[in-house]
Formats: sequence, C-alpha cells, structure tokens
Amino acid sequence: MLSVGLTGGIGAGKSEVSRLLVEHGAVLIDADRIAREVVAPGTPGLAAVVAAFGEEVLAQDGSLDRPRLGSIVFADPEKLAALNSIVHPLVGDRSRALEEAAGEDAVVVHDVPLLTENGLAPLYDVVVVVDVDPATQLDRLVRLRGMTEQDARARMAAQATRRQRREIADVIIDNDVPLDRLRSRVAEVWAELARRAHQPR
Repeated sequence: MLSVGLTGGIGAGKSEVSRLLVEHGAVLIDADRIAREVVAPGTPGLAAVVAAFGEEVLAQDGSLDRPRLGSIVFADPEKLAALNSIVHPLVGDRSRALEEAAGEDAVVVHDVPLLTENGLAPLYDVVVVVDVDPATQLDRLVRLRGMTEQDARARMAAQATRRQRREIADVIIDNDVPLDRLRSRVAEVWAELARRAHQPR
C-alpha cells in the first residue's frame, strides 16, 4: 500500500485532483468529510461535543450547528484545542480503519487541507501538492465561491504560503492549466504512484 498526502491551498483545485485520482483507482480518505461524519447526529463524537460546549451548539434538528460552534471556538484557543481533542482522535481512528480496509496494492490518498500547517508530511510515503498562483486562488474564491476579496485574502493568509507547501512536496501538480492538461498531469502522477505502490518497501 502507498499512503499519499494530498494538499493545496484553498481554491487550488485539490477536490478536482482527488476526484481524478479516484477515477484512476485511488482510495480516497477525505479528512474534512470524516470530521463531519464523526459528529453526525447519534454519534459518540456529537455527544462529546455537546458535553463540552452545551446544547447551544445543536441546531433545531439535533445536528451540529457548525457556524455557532465556530463562533465559540475560533475566538478562544483553549476551546478550539478542546474541540480538536475530541474530533481529531475520532478522525484518526476512522482514517486508519479505512486505510486498513484497502488492499495491499492500493494507493490511498489522504485529502488533508492543513497537511503543511500541521507538520503532517512525515506521515505519508508521498506528498502531492496542488499548486496555483495566488492570483488564481483569489479569482476562484471570489468568482466561483462568492467570497468577498477581503474574506478570500484572509482565508489565504491563514494558511501556509505557496513556498511552504512546495517545500514539503514530493510531487507538484500545477493547476494553473486547462482541465485537459490537468487530466494529463494527474494521469502521469497516477502512473508513478501505482508503480511505487507495487514496489517492495
């Protein structure tokens, strides 16, 4: 099995790259999606969050009110750390279970937005960075996601720099290109990942 860490700045197009890798046969483990699953209604994770932060973090339908929780934890580092201490171990356990369920020849791609920021590169056999010019990121966030330019710049500034991401990369995928060229580049990268997955290590 080859464990791949996939990352990139907000608006870089990481989701498109992960989708293309799955088309080629990759097993995708999406940290953001798992983080939502482990605090879904009826889960021990949600019960632990409510125990820590109170019923006020629940929406009327019993699901987690993410904006409300965000307003509480992002203004208070201790509360954010408390939330992370609940969610991160659950995400880690679920990710390991999914990885163990993949075949021994599988290429397992971990979609990890904050891989660079959290110093996680050593956890993976290969780190793939989806790279774009910051001007492209800004354009996509404003034009495609409807953010204000101020919000988009703030989100970008809160993440690692382009240089920091490139420094940890084993493979860089340039996404400042048309979709057909991106497809070709992902196909090249997939061929290399599949080759490495079959090498004895």
